[in-house]
Amino acid sequence: MIPALAIGQDIIGVFLMIAILMQARGSGLSATFGGDSSVYRSRRGIERRLWQFTILLAVMFCVFSEMSFVIKP
Repeated sequence: MIPALAIGQDIIGVFLMIAILMQARGSGLSATFGGDSSVYRSRRGIERRLWQFTILLAVMFCVFSEMSFVIKP
């Protein structure tokens, strides 16, 4: 495994874990700061950006994994 890919995968993995843990299941990020809503609503503002960032990190993690498998040192 190429060291740069391994380090990149580790860094992306840590940020991916943090992004996932910041999302509370069943409640939005606004519930963390005191506002709670029991009705269904779409993601807005920072919740939407965090969700998109999580998807981006997951895709990047998969790409780094595939690259480390395909590219041999």
